[in-house]
Amino acid sequence: MTRDDRRRPRSPALTSERSARVLVVDDEPAILELVGRTLRVAGLEVATAARVSEAVEVAASFEPELAVLDVMLPDGSGLDLCHRLRSVDAAVGIVFLTARDGVDDRLNGFALGGDDYVTKPFSVAELVARVNAVLRRRVAGAPADRLVVADLELDDRGHEVTRAGVLVELSPTEYRLLRYLMLNAGQVLSKEQILAQVWQYEYAGDVGVVEKFVSQLRRKVDAAGPSLIDTVRGFGYVLRAPR
Repeated sequence: MTRDDRRRPRSPALTSERSARVLVVDDEPAILELVGRTLRVAGLEVATAARVSEAVEVAASFEPELAVLDVMLPDGSGLDLCHRLRSVDAAVGIVFLTARDGVDDRLNGFALGGDDYVTKPFSVAELVARVNAVLRRRVAGAPADRLVVADLELDDRGHEVTRAGVLVELSPTEYRLLRYLMLNAGQVLSKEQILAQVWQYEYAGDVGVVEKFVSQLRRKVDAAGPSLIDTVRGFGYVLRAPR
């Protein structure tokens, strides 16, 4: 928490948009207490843990919809814990909370399926806003429709993607990225637009995360046929049927 947060009265920004179960994992008692209390006051149901082993046990019964994870923990890594939580529930939201703020650290967190990355020291209002954004995306990703571009199909009900009838395995972030591209098929989207819509906030201009995920997605989606994801140099990316 920053000094300014202690001076400000509580605002509507510190209120959750809906009720949800959130698991908070951090080995610093003060941070664990602060984040847990803040999210409870915001209207969320919160469980806490200080170690990876403890978090795994708590998650088994608590079944969190979202987890706020410290990266460096006494008995392991929050990145590994993210993978373990996602192996149980692929849709669980993940917000990393850490002092490690290098670009490579953030890209690694996103590559492993993290939805957001908040660095210490942090604003509690910003943290609640980030949690709300991830929960909003979870609802937005609920069963809705079936998207088709050429021989590429995305089934939102089953959260499955196929190309020419062959299942394409995607991480949650890759899935959201593909869904956004398919919803806007034929339209050139800038890296900044993709950042704002897929990650729900302007990520400090780090368009490298978009480049990384588009590259990963292209290798998976375009492996079984003609390229569907094109780079429009100087503008951005577009998903469209082969010409």
